[in-house]
Amino acid sequence: MNQELIDRLSVVTAEEERILAGSRDIDRTLYMSREDMMIESEKLLEAGQLITVRPHTRFVHFPEHTHNFVEVIYMCQGETVHVVDGKEIVLKKGELLFLNQHAVQEIQPAGRDDIAVNFVILPVFFDTAFRMMGEEENLLRNFIVGCLCEDTRYGKYLHFQVADVLPVQNLVENLIWSLLHGERESESQALNQTTMGLLLQHLMRCTGRIRMNQDGAEAFDQEVTLRVLRYIDEHYQDGTLTELAELMGYDVYWLSRGIHRLLGRNYKELLQIKRLNQAAFLLHNTGMPVADVSRAVGYDNTSYFHRIFRTYYGMSPKEYRKN
Repeated sequence: MNQELIDRLSVVTAEEERILAGSRDIDRTLYMSREDMMIESEKLLEAGQLITVRPHTRFVHFPEHTHNFVEVIYMCQGETVHVVDGKEIVLKKGELLFLNQHAVQEIQPAGRDDIAVNFVILPVFFDTAFRMMGEEENLLRNFIVGCLCEDTRYGKYLHFQVADVLPVQNLVENLIWSLLHGERESESQALNQTTMGLLLQHLMRCTGRIRMNQDGAEAFDQEVTLRVLRYIDEHYQDGTLTELAELMGYDVYWLSRGIHRLLGRNYKELLQIKRLNQAAFLLHNTGMPVADVSRAVGYDNTSYFHRIFRTYYGMSPKEYRKN
């Protein structure tokens, strides 16, 4: 991370000065107005704000609490220890932790050199990002759906171990910089929402780096979901349901029904959505001929590719590239 940002985020705050002077507890009035240990967005966001960023408070234990907003924690340097729904999570440099409104969080004291930032986000802020994510089924997309409609079926937290994914690191740093330096909320909000959308698009490609809460029967469903989406993500060019069932050790018919129950679409539909999203990415970001794009995502029949692309996006691949 840029040293200027590290230096700014390392400054001891007034709250931390009180803690270092001998206060053993957090000042609850800074975070909440009730006794139920719910941190309130109204305490941290100014009127009209949808997102803000603040340095993580060090040197003190933060007892169990919830939030009435979505929190994203990014570890700039060092590490912090969180207990989320009873599970210990060590957040290391370059990693992200997404928490929805239902996660119960506890935080162990951080040292002077353990620098993290907390993004305080109202769910409506994700509207632009959600549209940018498309229709492809993914754990992150489902998590955002859960945040928007307060549905806990898709998990209460996501831990991304992405310290070595450069685009993710750059986008997080850009977002932090914009929020710290932005002078006019109205002018920077659209930029920040687009940056968040790009960040989530990159995180969608990091399925194998996600750790999430798992519990009882939900743990089994989440494991099946994760393995199916990871397989499609890695084998969309030539993967088959039969091969996936063999790898997972399940009957093909049982797995097919399970996929539809868990994800609301059958395997063929999920595979097609992944291929078309990848094709759109290649059309937008490369100069590959359309025929090469078709083959790259698993369609040898270019005419068929043109037909399903137009059905899905409402325009031809060439028109999509121009737009």
